[in-house]
Amino acid sequence: MTAALELEGLTRRYGEREALSDVWLSLAAGQTLVVFGPNGAGKTTLLRVLATLLRPHAGRVRVLDCELPAQAWAVRGRVGVLAHEPLLYRELSARENLRFHARLHGVRAARVEELLDAVAMRERAREPLRTLSRGMVQRVAIARCVLHDPELLLLDEPYANLDPAAVELVQPLIGARAGGHPCTRVVCSHDPSGGLAQADVVLGLQAGRPVLARAASEVAPEEIAGLYR
Repeated sequence: MTAALELEGLTRRYGEREALSDVWLSLAAGQTLVVFGPNGAGKTTLLRVLATLLRPHAGRVRVLDCELPAQAWAVRGRVGVLAHEPLLYRELSARENLRFHARLHGVRAARVEELLDAVAMRERAREPLRTLSRGMVQRVAIARCVLHDPELLLLDEPYANLDPAAVELVQPLIGARAGGHPCTRVVCSHDPSGGLAQADVVLGLQAGRPVLARAASEVAPEEIAGLYR
């Protein structure tokens, strides 16, 4: 199977502190990697490296058959990022935000309306984001993430602030079969059982170091829970 991600000794520092230290991993196209670890373990740093927002200080990083950081330009338009921050303008409406990002990616305007329907936000689409609930903003952020039909989804706690009905609503957009076909995903999670259920490969981080990196079928929920003790 073609590798969508290849990490060989990835290391990233903030000053003297190593946020990621000697991470080795391979993920095939169409698979889901779920990353577990307590706050400060390096999960968000890993996503930012894969999204080309941070440069690695050591090691080799290959994303969608492109070397980072040298070929970052060739990766950015093929990746969808859902971070803790929604990456949206609070003073603009949901529709205005999505139309802005559609223009950046050269996406047709009709796609915006399709996604507003998909996340059940058409009726509130004219209201400034600052007036919407966190759950509604998260739905708009998910629509932004998938607007350009990315090959790789990088999802940091994607179901945060969503009620069960909203989770079911967005699942077709960011789930394992997003777009009706197997989707390559990297998902950061604090949910041992729920995260493990959707994983093909598991990466467990503690203080930036990989303490667990293998197929999900070989990992017990108790091992993941142990990362947080």
